Amino acid sequence: MDPRQIVLEPIVTEKSTIVRELHNKYSFKVIPSATKPQIARAIEAIFDVKVLKVHTVRMDGKVKRLGRNLGRRSAWKKAIVTLAEGDSVDFFEGV
Repeated sequence: MDPRQIVLEPIVTEKSTIVRELHNKYSFKVIPSATKPQIARAIEAIFDVKVLKVHTVRMDGKVKRLGRNLGRRSAWKKAIVTLAEGDSVDFFEGV
């Protein structure tokens, strides 16, 4: 599978920015069927960095309401990737 099909998009929030600056950990939205080794290989291939650890979290979709109609957002998977000392992802620089 192509690495860009596994990693869907980066997650840029206040919390992820603080964790990135303090602990060199980056957050990404990934496909729900991706495994930790697949995620690590995909990040290494896309950004040319060394991945030390991968933590994954399944995020449940939120229930949303529009008037009296209830709906649900899709569930998704988040990967928190720890990079080696000195490595960084250029996409996040200046954010």
